Amino acid sequence: MRKSLNAFILMIASSAVFAGDGHQYIIERTIPGAQNLTPAELKSISQKSRAVLESLGPEIVWQQSYVAEDKFYCVYEAPNKEIIAKHAKLGGFPADKILEVSGIIGPQTAQE
Repeated sequence: MRKSLNAFILMIASSAVFAGDGHQYIIERTIPGAQNLTPAELKSISQKSRAVLESLGPEIVWQQSYVAEDKFYCVYEAPNKEIIAKHAKLGGFPADKILEVSGIIGPQTAQE
């Protein structure tokens, strides 16, 4: 499992963009049956997440999420882990792991 998470981090990091002074985080959320959620269910989850983000202010930004099997892997920019945990709590979302991105590599790294 750790190996697949590391591969995922490397994959998304190659296209990640840091903005401002925030830090980038990857959040792993276990949601049984996530891969079977309908477009309407995903829209509802997204709307709830955005509403909570708006209440927290501009310092936390949701960049994107990936649905893979029973997991969501979400990429956020935020000043710290605590505000991400607060977003999860207020939204009723699990946040099994909150990992700060410590570096970004991609195919271009091999050429530099």
